[in-house]
Amino acid sequence: MKLVNIHEAKTRLSSILHEIEKGETFLICRHGIPIAELIPHKKADRLTYHPVLRKISVNYDPTEDLTQEEWGETE
Repeated sequence: MKLVNIHEAKTRLSSILHEIEKGETFLICRHGIPIAELIPHKKADRLTYHPVLRKISVNYDPTEDLTQEEWGETE
């Protein structure tokens, strides 16, 4: 991880982004205090289940027609 100050990040943004594409990470600091981290973007894996959404279960067929009682009274 490379440290850069805000002025340097603003001045060299294009070259920093080029290095990020290669896998490098940057920590942007203001007066020596970290304020942002630039990391390479990871494309989501569509075959891996979401850790929270995988716990949801549907115990009925959502495509099945409703009965007259479930529809209720129509006016």
